[in-house]
Amino acid sequence: MSRLDELIAELCPDGVEYRKVGDIANISRGKVMSKDFLKENAGEYPVYSSQTENEGKLGSITTYMFDGEYLTWTTDGANAGTVFYRSGKFSVTNVCGVIDNVSEDVNTKYLYYVLNRVAPTYVNSGMGNPKLMSNVMARISLPVPPLEVQREIVHVLDSFTLLTAELTAELTAELTARKKQYDFYRDELLKPKADIPLVTLKEIATDIYRGSGIKRDQVTEEGIPCVRYGEIYTTYNTWFDNCVSHTQLEYVSSPKYFEHGDILFAITGESVEDIAKSVAYVGHERCLAGGDIVVLKHKQNPRYLAHVLSTQQAREQKSKGKVKSKVVHSNVPSIEQITIPLPPLDIQKRYADVLDNFEKICTDLNIGLPAEIEARQKQYEYYRDLLLTFAETGSTLVTDRQTDRQTDRQTDRQTELNAIKLIQYVFGYAIASVGTLFEIKNGLNKGKEAFGKGTPIINFTDVYNHRYLNHNFIKGLVDVTDDEIKRYSAKKGDVFFTRTSETKEDIGMSSTLIEDIPDCVFSGFVLRARPITDYLLPKFCSYYFSTTAVRNVIIRYASVTTRATTTGPKLSKIMVPILPIEEQERIVSILDRFDKLCNDLSTGLPAEIEARQKQYEYYRDKLLTFKEKQ
Repeated sequence: MSRLDELIAELCPDGVEYRKVGDIANISRGKVMSKDFLKENAGEYPVYSSQTENEGKLGSITTYMFDGEYLTWTTDGANAGTVFYRSGKFSVTNVCGVIDNVSEDVNTKYLYYVLNRVAPTYVNSGMGNPKLMSNVMARISLPVPPLEVQREIVHVLDSFTLLTAELTAELTAELTARKKQYDFYRDELLKPKADIPLVTLKEIATDIYRGSGIKRDQVTEEGIPCVRYGEIYTTYNTWFDNCVSHTQLEYVSSPKYFEHGDILFAITGESVEDIAKSVAYVGHERCLAGGDIVVLKHKQNPRYLAHVLSTQQAREQKSKGKVKSKVVHSNVPSIEQITIPLPPLDIQKRYADVLDNFEKICTDLNIGLPAEIEARQKQYEYYRDLLLTFAETGSTLVTDRQTDRQTDRQTDRQTELNAIKLIQYVFGYAIASVGTLFEIKNGLNKGKEAFGKGTPIINFTDVYNHRYLNHNFIKGLVDVTDDEIKRYSAKKGDVFFTRTSETKEDIGMSSTLIEDIPDCVFSGFVLRARPITDYLLPKFCSYYFSTTAVRNVIIRYASVTTRATTTGPKLSKIMVPILPIEEQERIVSILDRFDKLCNDLSTGLPAEIEARQKQYEYYRDKLLTFKEKQ
């Protein structure tokens, strides 16, 4: 039992009191401060306003309105209901509410965590300007457990906040490093070589022309797909297949179209370094090009051109002769003179395929680190809500999961494996499908009389309840023959998936065996994915196959009749980034620390939760719930 559970059992076993904010604290507002006032009185004490960027800081002045421990909240605008914890000397504007003089039996930091969770739900968004005014804040009813319980909750959430921030910083740095590595290898791969001719874009162009202006207020939700030049900088990466914007033909006096394979250049920008950023269109609709866009038509591989035009060598040519000013321009003659290496079409495709895969690892939210960063925030928000929700009883996580059978799939993978090794050697990264990296097999089916004696067996509850498996977690026994041990063996590195459940969201939960267990077999209610290479660490697999990205793929390909089911061929579609072993070890080390925070009693989080869900998604039940005293 955790410290928090002990305190709850001792101090409030029958529930907690609910009280209104107005009954436990004083509520006030700030005052109007103009930009001129801030300029004329610039000093050291922060002024907070309705914004959420930079922790809400608007500026600094020579005086202060408050000194101590307070809460502030945004009363007006898009961020209404956002709550901040403040300490020290500061001032606030009139669009900030202030909470002070908190009752002695309420921890101010606890109040901050509770309000940060519930206050946004009280925002009146049914008006042009969303608001959370003082009278509404005063009426918000909150659970107020004993002070000792409040302090323990604050301790847990403070620790979690600190680690979440640390992990986010590390993962962000990791993503930045990967993007730099991608840029380096792309430039190395595509730099001019003696055996590859250099050509100008004018030589390969079948046509090159400017687009026609499309104003911001001419963008519509439906109509003809279009691209405005600013979107090339902000919205699209190397290539794209769908336009985010549309317009009406009658808005464009002289329409200029682009089609599949065309390269688009933004010829107006804010910096010399980024001018003439280019992107390839690989969709199949006929689209309109906005003003300050140059369209290049050609007969080359569009994805190759997109990559080679993003290299440092190409960017230097785009910026040559440009003067740094408020607005930087390029033009058709300048773009026509850009030289690039142009190998044969089949080689262009090879280059493009390799670079697309590498870029995907770096940038795709479904497989890259941005998804993990987002998951950290979701994890934090869930724990915060978990600890601050009080209902009838303390919670436990109890789930029921059944799995079924699946067919196995065996293919010849040697060509793909050779390609993976080559890509890894050149770029440090590769990406491949589960079907390429693993052999998937159904498990052992026996009558109930065979169970309870014999050799260890991995069953569906073992896989469901644990992200990784060792001998401590495997309690089942089964009576099997030597041939069955051989055919249904389980060894270190094997990944097991549950196969069926009541809903799609519950199928394909995974667990990785991280040690060898003599004569261990696996149940027919789970699937075994056995690695055929040494490219992946077992613990890296245990984390990766529990990510949101993988879960989404499994859910997307699931079938539902009377029950939701996944199969070997469907699991084979999951894509796996193959990182260097040292990178895998680094990621595992970071996530192991996160596990420790979640499970270690010393951190205050409940280690007794038996069925912990995967690391990066919401738990489904309440950790702490209380009933309100009548």
